[in-house]
Amino acid sequence: MSSATSSGASSSPSSVPPALQGLRVLDLTRLLPGPVAALRLAELGADVLKIEAPGAGDPTRAMMQSSSDRVAGRPGAFYRLVNRGKRETRLDLKSEAGRNVLRALAAEADVLIESFRPGVMERLGVGYETLCAANPRLVYCAISGYGTSGPFVDHPGHDLNYIGYAGVLDQLASRDGTPILPNFQIADLLGGALSAVTQILAALWHVSRGGAGRFIDVSMAHVTHAHNIVAQVGLVNDGAAPAAGGGLLNGGVPCYNLYRTLDNRWLAVGALELKFWETLCMALDRPEWATRHWSFGQAIGGPDAAALTQELADMIGKRALEEWVRLLEPLGCCVSPVLTPAEAARHPLFDPQALAAASGGENEAEGDDRFIG
Repeated sequence: MSSATSSGASSSPSSVPPALQGLRVLDLTRLLPGPVAALRLAELGADVLKIEAPGAGDPTRAMMQSSSDRVAGRPGAFYRLVNRGKRETRLDLKSEAGRNVLRALAAEADVLIESFRPGVMERLGVGYETLCAANPRLVYCAISGYGTSGPFVDHPGHDLNYIGYAGVLDQLASRDGTPILPNFQIADLLGGALSAVTQILAALWHVSRGGAGRFIDVSMAHVTHAHNIVAQVGLVNDGAAPAAGGGLLNGGVPCYNLYRTLDNRWLAVGALELKFWETLCMALDRPEWATRHWSFGQAIGGPDAAALTQELADMIGKRALEEWVRLLEPLGCCVSPVLTPAEAARHPLFDPQALAAASGGENEAEGDDRFIG
């Protein structure tokens, strides 16, 4: 076994032990959803043992692997990021010896997470019924694309398929209705990892109060569908979700929209409530715009909303992104830059060193580049 690097999550005072200290978790998952779920438990103090098959192990070891990592013979950044803070071992679950070891580990564990196709663990002889017979307090979490029952139980899939079925990909569209291909795995992380952690913690609460362990069936497609809230509001109110550019939160109002700046960057205006919109209008020296707001009856996606959106776009397009941030960020009117991942990593919100520099007043100097790459 080997130990991975600690997570780097926000730390608690040294006198306060991590909330999940002493919790024993077996992580049999691969790729993204399960490993991230186990990672979040590790960040909360759980002892997570990652169990991989002999040979190549988890496919993410080689996925998006850099040439330098290949030369050095180490797993890629993808694998290292989602498996930090875990111990690691190899088991051949196709052998009786490997299955015996897993049964022994599960007998002493609090949580087991797996992401095989439904039925695989049962066919191997290490499914929930078998393991909970030896450990009635075991919380067993199975993460799959479409759940352990239903019409798609045997269907393969990935994040793109799940958000497609859930009606979410349709809502991630440009103004002409063309879906975009997001580089953020919504179903994997929201439908899979986050839902698994939530349900595991709830089951552990039940066990801590004297209850039996539980089988948790996480369907990434179903959870993602359940979280498609704003589209479901449209279905209730109008019989259809709002078209791209036609809803309150997807481009149908000027106060909640994206605007291109002079330097071809983007400014996110989230002044949804009237008080924020009024502050923004005053800052732009356009007080007459303040009453042209959806809360005063401006039709969402209507002619006036479209006209004012264009007027604001023309104004935003006359200055560079950094100028707009300098002017509007201090006013607290819900306006922010659209940062690249590299810029976000250097921002005081996420980089302790940048925060320390900002606290020391260094970010107030002329030419501040805290978010511009």
